[in-house]
Amino acid sequence: MKKLPANILVIDDDVDILVSARLLLKQYFASVTVCDSPKELNELLSRNDFDIIMLDMNYQKGVNTGKEGLYWLKHILSINPKYIVVLMTAYGEVELAVECLKAGATDFVLKPWNVEKLIATMTTAYKLKTSNTKLEKAEQVQEKIQKDMHRGFDFVMSEAGEMRELLATIRKVAPTDANILILGENGTGKQVVAREIHQLSERAGEVFMHVDLGSLSNQLFESELFGYAKGAFTDAREDRAGRFELCSGGTIFLDEIGNLPLHLQAKLLHVLQNRTVTRLGESKERSIDVRLLCATNMPLEEMVGRGEFREDLLYRINTVELRLPPLRNRKADIPVLVQHFLASYNTKYRKQLSVSKDAMAAILHYHWPGNVRELQHVIERAVIMAEGEEITEKDISIKQVQQTIKVPVDNLDLEEMEQLMIRKALDKHKGNISKAATELGLTRAALYRRMEKFNL
Repeated sequence: MKKLPANILVIDDDVDILVSARLLLKQYFASVTVCDSPKELNELLSRNDFDIIMLDMNYQKGVNTGKEGLYWLKHILSINPKYIVVLMTAYGEVELAVECLKAGATDFVLKPWNVEKLIATMTTAYKLKTSNTKLEKAEQVQEKIQKDMHRGFDFVMSEAGEMRELLATIRKVAPTDANILILGENGTGKQVVAREIHQLSERAGEVFMHVDLGSLSNQLFESELFGYAKGAFTDAREDRAGRFELCSGGTIFLDEIGNLPLHLQAKLLHVLQNRTVTRLGESKERSIDVRLLCATNMPLEEMVGRGEFREDLLYRINTVELRLPPLRNRKADIPVLVQHFLASYNTKYRKQLSVSKDAMAAILHYHWPGNVRELQHVIERAVIMAEGEEITEKDISIKQVQQTIKVPVDNLDLEEMEQLMIRKALDKHKGNISKAATELGLTRAALYRRMEKFNL
């Protein structure tokens, strides 16, 4: 019979009881730890993640009141009210056991125990534990997903040109658990590729967690990725699971992996090697099962040479490497993307617009430094601004943008100057944020803020 993957702690001052419980429970459950004194509880709970705690009611010879068991039950639940506690009690203490159930115990077993009843009780307790964990995880995941959805973009993939070979590779690697590194300029659709890989994998029914490392401050990196314990820092008012724990069983997508600080690169490498995470403020390790996808537009190999990115981590995250072509290299896909976004925004804004021939010609002629993301924004704006039944070249505003770049510098105000310089830097470096930021004398985060301000 396959053992349940439960981690059980048994506390009793009777050594014979401990030996008997351990020998019996080890046949049905993965891990059994025994302890002869509840005074060791704090240390044990700080170092381990127990699914069920079996707790005796009495610990002094000649004392059968059960008050010690009630005291230690309340102590355990004060540490974490979600602990599953099964009490061990003698026949004469059933009334007290009922009182303990009211105080928060999950169930109780009578000593000497009936083997079948004991195993049934422990199995039910473990199912309750896993059910509670799944519910808590689902609630937290839903909260994270709702936040992430507002930052997402809806892209469509085409099988024209360069994309055909890329999509063939995606279909090959998606069903595996291989770590994948997705490379490409900003706006090329790295997130949609990651979602497509997840949907084609055996984890499709589980969580897909998108983590934008570029939007996290250094102070939030560790707590967001790995979680934290209550009291780990000033605002840590409760235990919180990190992104890795929340998507255990599913896929985690680390966007902008090049932004990960060196000290957290070491921790991420440890997580990937050991498949465990340790929450901030804790010492115990928690097992995870995730499929890792990463993305960046930064030159990771150059960063390795400069000592800014760990070489061993790079090898770990790019078992398979996918490189997305910029939109200017996949002109055949542009009409397909235009129609996709047009249909979406026609529905959103309750319109029935089409795209005129002159507008499509202008779209095809433009070099799209912001790639698919820029095209999406242009089509949305055109749908909003169009007054007739067709989107015209004037509605898409591409020509105006190109002319603005040619305006003499002495005719620009400060904001126009800033916008012009950012556009030129992005064009020069083909959308590479790191290189553009360096040339402009800005941090990546500062450049992102300005791009958002000017809708670039």
